[in-house]
Amino acid sequence: MKFPLAGLLALAVATFLSISGEMLPTGLLPEMSGELGVSESSIGLLVSVFAFTVVLTSTTLTHLTRRLPRHLLIVGLIVVLAISAALTAIAPTYELVVASRILGGLAHGTFWAIGGAYAAHLVPREQVGRALAVAMSGGTLAFVLGVPLGTALGQALGWRPAFGILAAAMALGAVLVWRLLPPVPAAGRTAEEARAADRDGTRPADADAGGTPGTGTRTDDSASHVEAATTMVPATGSVPIVPTRASSGAPRRGALPKPSVLGVVFSCVITAVFMVGHYSFFTFIAPYLVRSTGIAESSLSAALFAFGIAGGVGLLMVGWFLGKRPRISIPVGIAVVAVSVFAMMAFEGEPTPALIAFVVWGVTFGALPPLFQTRMLQVAPATMRDLASAFYTTGFNAGIGGGALIGALVLDGSGLDALPVLYIVVAVVVLGLVLVTDRVLAVRSARA
Repeated sequence: MKFPLAGLLALAVATFLSISGEMLPTGLLPEMSGELGVSESSIGLLVSVFAFTVVLTSTTLTHLTRRLPRHLLIVGLIVVLAISAALTAIAPTYELVVASRILGGLAHGTFWAIGGAYAAHLVPREQVGRALAVAMSGGTLAFVLGVPLGTALGQALGWRPAFGILAAAMALGAVLVWRLLPPVPAAGRTAEEARAADRDGTRPADADAGGTPGTGTRTDDSASHVEAATTMVPATGSVPIVPTRASSGAPRRGALPKPSVLGVVFSCVITAVFMVGHYSFFTFIAPYLVRSTGIAESSLSAALFAFGIAGGVGLLMVGWFLGKRPRISIPVGIAVVAVSVFAMMAFEGEPTPALIAFVVWGVTFGALPPLFQTRMLQVAPATMRDLASAFYTTGFNAGIGGGALIGALVLDGSGLDALPVLYIVVAVVVLGLVLVTDRVLAVRSARA
């Protein structure tokens, strides 16, 4: 089976633009607050409004849209994101900007839930990590390039033209996804037949209804280790999972655990808790870096750029080799994060080793989110991959918002020095959760 690189790259472009749009206000606080007549903290809340809209709606919207064709849905969501950015560009008041951000959040959460699962539908289970690394690479690149470029554009031309250009780029991204991303085949048809049907507009009646076709393959959890195409029923629009040779035969040591709802719950909880720890510290990393490394405030952007580049390296490592063994890569990555943050504390006042530890932290954090998502999709039952991705998106964004809130409370109560300690404690707890839950899933699979 040919790896769908072109389509996944188009999806990466869309994720790049989506994240850039979510985070763009953070780089344009003075410009937006001055023209809209509100405080900079109010502009900062635009990011929170976006994120919590994702948390509150992504799972419900993913469920409500489960019967829609995946290809059409994902293109439509990118179009809605483009409309949101365009409305932000022309909104005359702060209240209307907030409304446009809510619209963007509605589309963003569903897009991420569908996008990750879509990439997983196109490849065998052992290639899920590689597919996700390509498709979701745009998210990391948005922090590395998208937000700085958008900020520079806004400062040069004004914040409204910046959002207008972003809207046009999103519209172009929708066209790229429509043309290059392979449609997910309906049950009982090959990918080539699905593409032909997508071109001439013919679809089986039961597929349009989102139900399981009356003929073809079947859904049977007890046969999940048999080499056969497993049909994705209503929750995923009747999408067959590509069979793999590794899924046949008796279970072997180190094999993937049997898909289960419990595995999805474990993955989403672990992701949410880890994000709380990360963003409780990273939200306030700027003052910590200035104090701990002694770098000037004018050099902060360079340090954060290095962190972003390091995250891109971590993402490439997932696609290269880490994604093949998330069961090993995840606990090792969490341990490296804890050691790196501890090293930043230990080398406070020594710029070179502290910044090296900061960059190592960036590499591991760049790898961990796609590894978490890879693991979640590997353990998700075929019937709920899209819904599982929605829960993952909800947990991820809840972790971002919750981490920033907890970090602010700890900062006010205990000071800046308590934040890295909190992160290390959370990382150790998450490491224990990973090891325990992985063992639980392995025992359940052996007994099944």
